[in-house]
Amino acid sequence: MDEYDIAVIGGGPAGIMAAIAASQNSSKVILLEKNPQLGRKLLMTGGGRCNITNLKPIKKLLNIYPQKNFLKHSFFTFTNEMLLSFFQDRGLDFIEEDDNRIFPETEKSGDILKILTESLDDVVIRYNFEVKTITEGFIINDSIKADKIIIATGGVTYPPTGCSMKNYSLTSQPLTDIRYGLSPLITKKDLSEIAGITLYDVAVSYGKSKIKGNVLFSHVGLTGPAIINLSNLISESITYNLLENGPDLDIEIAIDLCPDFTRDELSEKFTNDFQLKGKTMIKNYLKLFLTNGFIGFFLDECGLEGETQLSRINKKAKNRLIEKLKRFTLEITGFNEGLAKVTIGGVDLANVNAKTMESTLTPKLYFAGEVLDLHGPTGGYNLKIAFSTGFLAGLSASEK
Repeated sequence: MDEYDIAVIGGGPAGIMAAIAASQNSSKVILLEKNPQLGRKLLMTGGGRCNITNLKPIKKLLNIYPQKNFLKHSFFTFTNEMLLSFFQDRGLDFIEEDDNRIFPETEKSGDILKILTESLDDVVIRYNFEVKTITEGFIINDSIKADKIIIATGGVTYPPTGCSMKNYSLTSQPLTDIRYGLSPLITKKDLSEIAGITLYDVAVSYGKSKIKGNVLFSHVGLTGPAIINLSNLISESITYNLLENGPDLDIEIAIDLCPDFTRDELSEKFTNDFQLKGKTMIKNYLKLFLTNGFIGFFLDECGLEGETQLSRINKKAKNRLIEKLKRFTLEITGFNEGLAKVTIGGVDLANVNAKTMESTLTPKLYFAGEVLDLHGPTGGYNLKIAFSTGFLAGLSASEK
């Protein structure tokens, strides 16, 4: 039986960083990956460009997360500056885009993975190795014995990358409900005729929650940053657990198509413009407010012909237009599960030491990344969790 100081299970960003950190102080580290290569999910992030982190100041960054108190120590232990320096010292620089999103200057996630893999020189890697059992004494599959174990198996999203419900049963660690996160939404109404059209800088709301950003129509529903982030709030608000059952979704969301105008401001503008531009057709007038390709669909929902002149639109129809512009509602019937980007829920943080990532129930057992009940919005926040918790877990496990 092969024996190691530390065994890391899962070759995603959290597992790789854990193995790198652990190997700095420990001579015998093994990384176990069920796929024939490392970092399959990492290659998909940011549309293949790898939005590696978010460069907001650390206190502001932490405030983004529901679990900020748990993440504080790991974020200060392995900061954004340390993360970027790790790659810059190996020849890869970065670019910053809107909302402090950070990408490699080559815009290739493969370049991130290449450096991470090359930094595993002191780590034994076993590919195509699916961990099925961990028995007493940290014996893995009856073939590997480790003094300490780091679980970094990820969540349930993108099963082809190795994520699986089975990964949660490797230990007896208590779990919170497992749910879909950062997911496109499926609509009851057929939106295929406007698939590919984007609404820019609108505000989407569900209940009292509101998020501003872009919305993209797909053949089955809605996606885009605002929808993806709203899906987290929706998923957290309903009761379900993927380990037992899927979500039963039947809700309504609203899109404020003109968030920079109040209803009163729109009403005043409409009153003035309809008098001054009476011969203008409504389909042309609405170009002031809406993406061109969406106008026909919108007018159908309002029950108006696009060629109708402004002067011929009565008060009732004008009010209907204003209401639809401020509150365009759609019924949501489900999450587009195959495209969910993260998992909400996982190993219960109440039983994990935030300063070490070690289980408080099982000594020498550590956790990192998405397998934990940790998540953030889209924009580099979730990879930040993976790298920082992975580094802290590896560093802690390697301390004598």
